[in-house]
Amino acid sequence: MEFRIGHGYDVHTLQDGLPMWLGGIRIEYARGFVAHSDGDVAIHALCDAILGAAGLGDIGLHFPDSDPAFKGIDSKRLLAETIRKISAEGWKVANADITIALQAPKLRPHIDAMKAVLSPILGTDALNIKATTTERLGFVGRGEGCEVWAVALLER
Repeated sequence: MEFRIGHGYDVHTLQDGLPMWLGGIRIEYARGFVAHSDGDVAIHALCDAILGAAGLGDIGLHFPDSDPAFKGIDSKRLLAETIRKISAEGWKVANADITIALQAPKLRPHIDAMKAVLSPILGTDALNIKATTTERLGFVGRGEGCEVWAVALLER
């Protein structure tokens, strides 16, 4: 059996009046993420981790923000296509771990719902999602944006 690990990172700006899509679910909040797609920064970091582990580049290579086909797209579709791409290479996700840094809203009440949505797409229940603040430091702490780190282990 062969294993590979990949790391992903993404960041998006918060803006008033936009919907907040995070971890595959909509979170009711007055602000959402500025992006070409739905702005789901957690899924974007996860896609990067998976693609990186498979040696297939990054999310911008496969789903460029210059392509109108991806304008407003549901990031769960990008994740499903990412899984299709790695499956074609013989890979499957063994496990994934995501850390979301966001000052507000509090995410603990939403993590189980995120896992319930993302695990079937990944094809594994070995998904961990953690949330943290930055103790009011930096752009995250000032409420200007969100950053996410993801790690994925692939096997074939």
